[in-house]
Amino acid sequence: MPATENTLTVLRPRPVAPPRRTAPGGTARGRGRGRRRRTAAVAGPLSAVTLVLCLWQLVCVLNLSATLPTPAAVGHDLAAAWSSGALAPALLGSLRRCLAGFLASVAIGVPLGLLLSAAPVVRTPIAPVLSAIQSLPAAALVPVAVVGLGNSERAVYSVVLLGAVPAIAAGTLASLDQVPPLLRRAGRSMGAAGPAYVRHVLLPAALPGLLSALEQGWTFGWRALMTAELITATPLPGIGRLLDAGRKAGHLSQVLAATVVILAVGVLVESAVFAPLRRRALRQRGLTAP
Repeated sequence: MPATENTLTVLRPRPVAPPRRTAPGGTARGRGRGRRRRTAAVAGPLSAVTLVLCLWQLVCVLNLSATLPTPAAVGHDLAAAWSSGALAPALLGSLRRCLAGFLASVAIGVPLGLLLSAAPVVRTPIAPVLSAIQSLPAAALVPVAVVGLGNSERAVYSVVLLGAVPAIAAGTLASLDQVPPLLRRAGRSMGAAGPAYVRHVLLPAALPGLLSALEQGWTFGWRALMTAELITATPLPGIGRLLDAGRKAGHLSQVLAATVVILAVGVLVESAVFAPLRRRALRQRGLTAP
């Protein structure tokens, strides 16, 4: 009898506790982990900037360079340019031109990459040309644009396009080449064809590489824009014009102040726009930890 009671005790189902509900904001441990990730993401760039400023100040204190201004002098020039009303229009003008050129480059480069991926006959002659243009420095593209379009804003936009379109098209082509053939066959077997096949199969599968191509296109376009504003004689408000004005006046602090703004814009766009999009795309595909 005791043995039977033990058997029934083992076979009797045990009560299962109801699942604990999580608050909409997540658990305290999850929120703390999120705060630590955000703090680590901000602490890295801040520590790098602090290190550069410390080394820069040390060079000035030790008088290792007779021409290098102090960080305080460069900061003073930045504040003066902002208070005088010269920095804000220049920054907005450069951002507007780069954004417009980048959007036009995306509208040209992504379809061009799709065309090269779908048509090997077109890819054979065009892909080497894109690689050759991509390897050219932006300073070599400015005379071509000026001779063809004159000292105008159209020449500046053409330099941005020549810098960004090859990078976006080549990156799109490379990301499409990395789509697994099994995924392509699965999409076709499920009836996807034409634009639907591109929209629902190719582009989602190539999204991480496509985002990297767009980031590279923005970088190339921003760099080409600064070169065009610096070299061309068009009276356009822009950071490149401030850089050129400091060079002509022989004020190294003004040149460094404009350089700091150029670097800050590049780092801000990469960390605030492209990096979150890239992390989200990788996380949705299980390529990074949630």
